Amino acid sequence: MQCDAKLLTSWRATSTKHCQQNLSLSLARNAELQCQQEARMNSDCMRSPPPSPAVAMPSPSSSGSSSSVAAVFFFFFFSFFTLALSDPRIFEAGLSCGNASASAPNIVPMFVRDMESLSQLMTTRHFATQVTRPSGAAAAAAAAVYGLSQCHRDLSQTDCLLCFAAGRTKLPRCLTSPAARIYFDGCFLRYDRYDFFTEAVDPVYDSANCTSDRGSVDGPAREGFAAAVEFAVGNATRAATGVGGGFGVAEAGGAYALAQCWESISSDGCGVCLEKAKTAVRRCVPSRDGRGLNAGCYLRYSTVKFYSDQGASEADQGSSSIGITVAVVLVAVACIMLSMFAAYACYARVSRLEGGNIHLHKISIGDKSSLNFKYETLEKATNYFHHSKKLGQGGGGSVYKGTLPNGKVVAVKRLIFNTRQWVDEFFNEVNLISGIEHKNLVKLLGCSIEGPESLLVYEYVPNRSLDDYISDKNKIRILNWKQRMSIITGTAEGIAYLHGGCKERIIHRDIKGSNVLLDENLTPKIADFGLARCFGPDETHLSTGIAGTLGYMAPEYLVRGQLTEKADVYSFGVLVLEIICGRKSSSFREETVSLLQMVWNFYKSDNLVEAVDSCLKGEFPAQEASNVLRIGLLCTQASAAARPFMAEVVQMLTREDFAIPQPTQPPFLNANASGPATSNRSSGMSSFMSSAVRKINASYTSSECSSMPSLDKQSRNHESTTLLTSSQYSVA
Repeated sequence: MQCDAKLLTSWRATSTKHCQQNLSLSLARNAELQCQQEARMNSDCMRSPPPSPAVAMPSPSSSGSSSSVAAVFFFFFFSFFTLALSDPRIFEAGLSCGNASASAPNIVPMFVRDMESLSQLMTTRHFATQVTRPSGAAAAAAAAVYGLSQCHRDLSQTDCLLCFAAGRTKLPRCLTSPAARIYFDGCFLRYDRYDFFTEAVDPVYDSANCTSDRGSVDGPAREGFAAAVEFAVGNATRAATGVGGGFGVAEAGGAYALAQCWESISSDGCGVCLEKAKTAVRRCVPSRDGRGLNAGCYLRYSTVKFYSDQGASEADQGSSSIGITVAVVLVAVACIMLSMFAAYACYARVSRLEGGNIHLHKISIGDKSSLNFKYETLEKATNYFHHSKKLGQGGGGSVYKGTLPNGKVVAVKRLIFNTRQWVDEFFNEVNLISGIEHKNLVKLLGCSIEGPESLLVYEYVPNRSLDDYISDKNKIRILNWKQRMSIITGTAEGIAYLHGGCKERIIHRDIKGSNVLLDENLTPKIADFGLARCFGPDETHLSTGIAGTLGYMAPEYLVRGQLTEKADVYSFGVLVLEIICGRKSSSFREETVSLLQMVWNFYKSDNLVEAVDSCLKGEFPAQEASNVLRIGLLCTQASAAARPFMAEVVQMLTREDFAIPQPTQPPFLNANASGPATSNRSSGMSSFMSSAVRKINASYTSSECSSMPSLDKQSRNHESTTLLTSSQYSVA
């Protein structure tokens, strides 16, 4: 043991130096690559270049075009290897030292050898395993040492080295135990005396860490926070077990989550491990941080974004040495690719012209010459999509302000999707939406199909969205009572037209303040329709799972996926309460009760006028305000059948002699919060919200499409339903 102690002391003394050397090499490689990248942008960068290995380059007599293409390839290739200055996340989340009383002969020298080998491997990768077997006379008396190191995929290679170095320094605290594992927020390191590489869970050492230096979320916001954590953790684990290949991140309602499985376990083992970790971190709520520490995976949620978007892309690229080799190969084939690109460009140009002529006949409405815009015209109208012209980001792409040659101001939407399969859906949308005309719906003016991307042209609405007025904390722009009633009535008329006034029955699915735009006269216009699809009356076919925004989604749609126009009615009811009360509905508010709870409490105490926005200073008709708030409560009733149709809502808003029924309690409320004075004890969302989220996660399948019966199919036997996918908050 004295010899082991000396060996361990010597290893500890050189460990930091060795890790610093590895880190210095990594930094030097990144700095050299970054300088080479900048050299192609500015020749002054190479005034004092670091030494680099010789690479065969084309002679000066080579074609100038070949050199240019080679430079371009080097530039884009090396841009992936720039130095990432993110957080290595070396907070120690957990340390387990195994059975210290067990006999482990020669564990120290074998541990040192094992860590040295792992250290060499981790200089160029994010995952490594090592088996160190005894030699000589000790072989008969000692078992092998198995070592595993795993960095989270979002870390850069530099941060991975830093995290591994921290683990390599702290893990010897467990010696002379035959086994140990340490979890950091950025990496994992373990050694043992048996082959544990495919081990997903461990009934003895799997644990959860619920400590947080940011405290906990208590009071009315607790249930909403629990639901947000459930969404984020569920999405992250599904990403890791699906297309993420063992890694996934997600965000929902202010909660951030990361899931990482070790690369040595199977996909089935990853699913088992993350499912167990998910169950464990649920118990951490209301703590603002929770971590699941299992044998084959790591799962964490937090109220701050702790993972790195830049590092994740770098981690996927593999080692820098392999990348440089590939870059050299790219130089060799640059001439061939240039020729192929020139041929393809010619072919694409001809195909685009022919394809545009083929598809134009699909647009059967209006004047085709005015509907079909040239790409170059829209490009110049938006100053080549300059960032100063950007109005916002929607679910399907970015929206820019543009001025046409005739002086007309329009909104141009650059669509994210541009695949061949999507072309038919694109034209279906153009045909359907451009055929809808209503004063309270944003009008589609045309499209462009001739350029490298698809563009939609809408009428420009200057006063931005209703959400800008509701969420204005400084209350600089205050809507008076008449303006609020005009916006509510106009929005109701627009939704009613979608539900029954046009050829197809259209369900928007994302009615909220940010999707209601206001023109120069503050006339509301419903926007952000996305793609449109038509289905038969007997079933509703969801293409992207549950879609919408938390706080505006009807309970029957959120829990069972049953979608009818009553889902839009519920969202409209929430929007009405927001407009009248002057505050947004939120599933995660710490300072007060939820909007629905507040209005319902005032209704139960027969004092609805108290819920009206105080910024109006009493300048509104009290009876009309009470009636509008009752309409909002009617639209947000828990039972879909009890909610009125939008045509009835329009009648309630425009006719003084129309009887307004008494509403029943909305969903997601705390039944114990009986009055406005109980704000400290009441909750904006009940445990029903959390159970709803769990039901969604439990019922989710790998297929993105599922057929669900319509709630009111008997009353719509001869109508078809169109689902409009807006900018969406998807739990899928």
